[in-house]
Amino acid sequence: MVVDEEESGGDEFDGRRSLLAEVAREGGERALESFREVVTVETKEGPLDSVTEVDRAVQRHVADRVADAFPDDALVGEEDGAEKEIPETGYAWVVDPIDGTNNYVAGNRNWTTSVALVRDGAVVGAVNRAPALGESYVALGNGSTRSDGPCTTSDRADLATFTVDPVFGLSPAHRTGLAAVTGVVANRLGDLRRVGSGQLTLSMVAAGELDAAVSTVSLPPWDTRAGVYLVREAGGVVTDLAGERWTGASESLLVSNGRAHDELVEAFGGL
Repeated sequence: MVVDEEESGGDEFDGRRSLLAEVAREGGERALESFREVVTVETKEGPLDSVTEVDRAVQRHVADRVADAFPDDALVGEEDGAEKEIPETGYAWVVDPIDGTNNYVAGNRNWTTSVALVRDGAVVGAVNRAPALGESYVALGNGSTRSDGPCTTSDRADLATFTVDPVFGLSPAHRTGLAAVTGVVANRLGDLRRVGSGQLTLSMVAAGELDAAVSTVSLPPWDTRAGVYLVREAGGVVTDLAGERWTGASESLLVSNGRAHDELVEAFGGL
């Protein structure tokens, strides 16, 4: 059974709390050292599904640090050698070493190093670092911060003023969903952004830089868990497209400042 994230948000994390901040900072700094340098790039399932030697090195660093301190904790991550599902019991660390690899490779600053701490299936802490932007988004159960200052979601309530980011991957099914969402935004909402990093997108909703984010497909834990926690801690709302509370098993994602969430459900719910 997955525990509600909000029930665990304010607990002490023993030494894990300080380690969470440390490994996210160290991972981001390691990635930044090679940013805009020549790196080896490989592709996975398609020509734009990129992975670099830096992705793997950063994930190894986080995995080694966690294993040294808490050898019984699970590590869930995108790259090789990590689990792909969050265990229902115990502590787990959900890592995306570079979320937005295509941006990273192109020299675009919109990428993050993301680490979420999970206990018994529920997120109890999250750090999304965007070192090339000089930003750090953190939630440890007592609200969200952006670069050490408190942050909250935006206060817009009129969909005609909303800026929305569609969060999708690169498969044909994702592209079909992206096309459908883009049509809704163009016809019914204010403006569309494609940041190119799911975790940065969710962090930006938490900080009021975007008003909403949407996806019609299931997304992996390393693309969602930290950012969803940040949004909820910042006062936002996260559901599926039917308006039901989002969990890791949800088949869609709708994130907003909460001011007009029911209207967003109505707008996107038929997709």
